[in-house]
Amino acid sequence: MRHCAEPGVLPGPDRAAHSRRNGRRPRDRSQSVTKPRVHISVTRVGALVAAALALAVVTLMSLRIGSFSVSTADAVNAVFDYSPESYEETVVRSLRIPRTIIGIGVGAALGVAGAAMQAVTRNPLAAPSILGVNSGAAFGVVTAVFFADFTHPFQFIWFAFAGGLAASLAVYAISSAGQGGVSPVKLVLAGVVVSAVLGSWLTALLLLDQQTLDIVRFWLAGSLAGRDINVFLSVLPFLIVGAACMVTLGNQLNVLSLGEDTARSLGMRTNSMRALVILLVVVLAASSVAVAGPIAFVGLAVPHMVRAVSGPDYRWVLAFSLCIGPVLLLGADISGRVVIRPSEVQVGIITALVGAPFLIFLARQRRIADL
Repeated sequence: MRHCAEPGVLPGPDRAAHSRRNGRRPRDRSQSVTKPRVHISVTRVGALVAAALALAVVTLMSLRIGSFSVSTADAVNAVFDYSPESYEETVVRSLRIPRTIIGIGVGAALGVAGAAMQAVTRNPLAAPSILGVNSGAAFGVVTAVFFADFTHPFQFIWFAFAGGLAASLAVYAISSAGQGGVSPVKLVLAGVVVSAVLGSWLTALLLLDQQTLDIVRFWLAGSLAGRDINVFLSVLPFLIVGAACMVTLGNQLNVLSLGEDTARSLGMRTNSMRALVILLVVVLAASSVAVAGPIAFVGLAVPHMVRAVSGPDYRWVLAFSLCIGPVLLLGADISGRVVIRPSEVQVGIITALVGAPFLIFLARQRRIADL
């Protein structure tokens, strides 16, 4: 039965024909749908360019600011036209450039790992440390120093990497036991348990041997200062491969963040995908901790800062995290250099001081349950 149109209103086909007879083109409804999407994409691209510019500015500041400041010209010359006769350029070249490069790599890795961790667990308070990476890396380093008398940071790196990987595997094995396999809640609980056990072992070793404490306490504070660029270059392939693979999984993370049932109904093998993402998180986080020591709250804070601009789409969240992570870490490092100049505060302490109030703020927000 054909429905009658309202008085004075032509049916759809007649309305289009009437518009053509009067010289007017019918309105293309697809344009009204496409324009907002194009506008959002342009806005995101512009914001991403702004984030890249912010990273460039912070990088320049990191080269200029320290126990004493150098001019922009000296900082640029140290990179492109180095003169060994210049003391300022020598300081920038030998100390600040390696420190800045390490900060960029570690910040990007922790930012991407934190965003992926929050997607996998569907927990906005999640961070790579939930997998026990920080405590596992510290456990590996302290155990190596205590039993093997290792003293050089280059010797720490592989024990830190192995410890973080072993702790994460233990967390995943515990969380996958029982019915239902791995779930976000079981993953978090297993991470808390493993971190507590490793933390008690770590404390016991440090109390038993003062020499071990003296060797590792600077590394345990988390710092970019005094790190050997060769140590960073050793883990750089892991960082590049891990970040590149993670960025390609943006769509899969979007599906995972919808929930277990929804992801399975869309044909995703959730356990396999979750295991792959967790493996990449471990590679990124363990490499970062091995180089710079345990640095807290970067992986927690960066995704929240990014979502305010990018929205919940993890394709954009991961891209922004690659820029905002280094900006946050280098900014904290610069603050640590000037707060008690000419001495400095380790970046791990600065991020903890800033991150604790940020965590409290997040925990008090009612909307925090929605990613």
